[in-house]
Amino acid sequence: MLRLHPGELGFPDPQFYDPPHGLIAIGGDLSPARLLLAYTHGIFPWFNEGEELLWWCPDPRFVLFPHEVKLSKSMRKVLKDDTFGFSENQAFEEVIRSCRTVNGRDSEGTWLSEELIDSFLFLHRQGIAHSVEVWQDGWLVGGFYGMKIGDVFCGESMFARVSNASKAGFIHFVTTRKDLRLVDCQIHSAHLESLGARSVPKREFLSYLPSHR
Repeated sequence: MLRLHPGELGFPDPQFYDPPHGLIAIGGDLSPARLLLAYTHGIFPWFNEGEELLWWCPDPRFVLFPHEVKLSKSMRKVLKDDTFGFSENQAFEEVIRSCRTVNGRDSEGTWLSEELIDSFLFLHRQGIAHSVEVWQDGWLVGGFYGMKIGDVFCGESMFARVSNASKAGFIHFVTTRKDLRLVDCQIHSAHLESLGARSVPKREFLSYLPSHR
């Protein structure tokens, strides 16, 4: 297992490295430069706050191809009725902090440390990290954020304060953005599977990234 050291950037190439469960490396730091390097090569951090940093590239990879998105009858009605309004990159910090606080201590949001939030905020200012906001009656009721690497959107976390908010935002995003070939959902979730996400071999996923073409 490769141990990373702060200030020394570098990861094993996940195309040729197949560790158990997809755990690529441990340690290092959460600097913007390291995060960008990781996502560029299909690697993402996933850990519990206060514990050692863990870096992953699982096989298979859970992804969604925009043309395969599934819309239920109920979601078609939600979108047709303009139940929500949508925007991009208008409230990035509020979205990422909501992914931590709304989701609660026992959810995926617990790994969003202040250091990681600060790095994502920096990458957002550089035009690399993006947010999608879902509004209702002037209130932010849902959204998600992630990194855009070429024409791949690497989704990180989402939140919803009202029913269907994050789902509607995700569907709106993948059906209106014409510059996306793939949405990286990282690991399986029933929620995203219901929207059309599926598993593909790791090498197929990596082939969509500019660094592996």
